[in-house]
Amino acid sequence: MLIDSHCHLDDYPDLPAVLASAHAAGVTQLLAIGIGDGPSTMHRALDLAHAHKEVFASAGIHPQEAHHANRENLTKLARLATDPRCIAIGEIGLDYYHLENPEIRIQQAAFIAQMEIAASLHKPIIIHCRTAELATTAAKHKFDGIQGPNAAWDDLLRLLSAYWANTGLPGIMHCFSGNQDQADASIAAGFYLSFAGNLTYPKSTVIQAAAKSAPSDRILVETDAPFLTPIPLRGQPNEPANVALTAQFLANLRHTSFKEIAAQTTANFHDLFPTTGP
Repeated sequence: MLIDSHCHLDDYPDLPAVLASAHAAGVTQLLAIGIGDGPSTMHRALDLAHAHKEVFASAGIHPQEAHHANRENLTKLARLATDPRCIAIGEIGLDYYHLENPEIRIQQAAFIAQMEIAASLHKPIIIHCRTAELATTAAKHKFDGIQGPNAAWDDLLRLLSAYWANTGLPGIMHCFSGNQDQADASIAAGFYLSFAGNLTYPKSTVIQAAAKSAPSDRILVETDAPFLTPIPLRGQPNEPANVALTAQFLANLRHTSFKEIAAQTTANFHDLFPTTGP
């Protein structure tokens, strides 16, 4: 039994086939991320959760859409999040990678506003954090400034300390791609580390080290489908069934069995989201 803790199901034109494939691979539950194509469509994941009993949903305004985090859209988010099938706020956070992304202050304001909504509704948050380390020179100049390649992580952890830590609520570091220090800081702040298909890539040695050492009760697996297809299918469209490939890779890293990783990550998901449990 596996759970895909992060997938974009509203991106699939033939969802019944995708869900059938996931079921055949042993994926029994999925968390559909409700960012849509922007705030106007962030309800689509929740619609899918109501249509498919194995699907749960989140809702949130992605940092790339932070300039749309106005009163109307934040009100919509808060309304969606009151639904029992909406179990988290996200994905939210900071993205300093794309030059065209909103200015830092706009991203941070949207992030803070959504943390406040999540806190008021006692919902965990799902974090997106992408640095400018591999971005264009122009993007690095825009987003890193004098802070350097860890600017997004530094800002993220600072904002979590200021606006989230005192809630006592947990969350997920989606598609964790940080280093060991960032993994340790995330775990200390009450977050789970969710590992996606990029864990399997040969150059992902830093992520692999964090995945190997993370506490067993703080790990999750995801696809981020239709993105980040794991090896050996890299280059093809991703889908939730492929979370099994990432789980097997994680098991090998941690010198344990696929069965143990499947059981542990499933138990962790249910601990984080009790209403999804048996």
